[in-house]
Amino acid sequence: MQRAFFERLAPDNQVIQLFDFIPEVSFFIKDDKGRFMALSLNKFEHCGVAEENDAIGKTDHDFFSPQRADAYRADDLEVMRSGQPIVNRVEAAPESMGSPRMVVTNKVPLYDSKGKVIGIAGFSREVNQLNTQVQSVERFAKVIQYLHTHLGSSLQTDDLARMAHLSSSQFVRRFRKAFGTSPRQYLLRIRVDAAAQLLAETNNTVAVIAHDCGFHDHAHLSRSFRKLMHRSPSDYRALHQKGRSISRD
Repeated sequence: MQRAFFERLAPDNQVIQLFDFIPEVSFFIKDDKGRFMALSLNKFEHCGVAEENDAIGKTDHDFFSPQRADAYRADDLEVMRSGQPIVNRVEAAPESMGSPRMVVTNKVPLYDSKGKVIGIAGFSREVNQLNTQVQSVERFAKVIQYLHTHLGSSLQTDDLARMAHLSSSQFVRRFRKAFGTSPRQYLLRIRVDAAAQLLAETNNTVAVIAHDCGFHDHAHLSRSFRKLMHRSPSDYRALHQKGRSISRD
């Protein structure tokens, strides 16, 4: 009965259009190549286009900075590879790396009738619009700001917990509940984001970038970077600095 009903629906994204009436939510569907197949009003406005058709068939790399687009693509690939969704993860808003505005992101894999992964669906919502989490997020606002501005420093959980006026165990537990990840993993993500930006925009050595972004050494950065970005720091730099040279020409 259910299947028959949905098969009768006209293929014009009627259901997806409902998201246009929730302006704080950005909804999207991508195929396995990362190309947008559907977007809500808020999402294509973030992409800087006037209507959905202007974004269909394009990817995050057509709209966002290379570092931000690479991070989105890495997440998409991991969701499709593992089959595990991303649930209520707090991250910087899409406009730029290091953005002070945060969103909560969810992504799930999409399957065809034979069980093969063919893409992802997801949505993000501004943190300040989340009634259920706003108190938890506000409690950690000072901590989050500190992490972003001191990512190159040696940061201890006990110190962060005191900043939030919590014991270490309470801090870790509540942080994970509010942001969908541990404090250490959140810090690792912003350190890798910062390293990606420096690799693309400067000629600093990988060892210097590792030090500036709070990694123990070159090897620690390389392991962490490959895990999150699915390529080595040197490969990432070669790809994006080549792109910069072409742009200058």
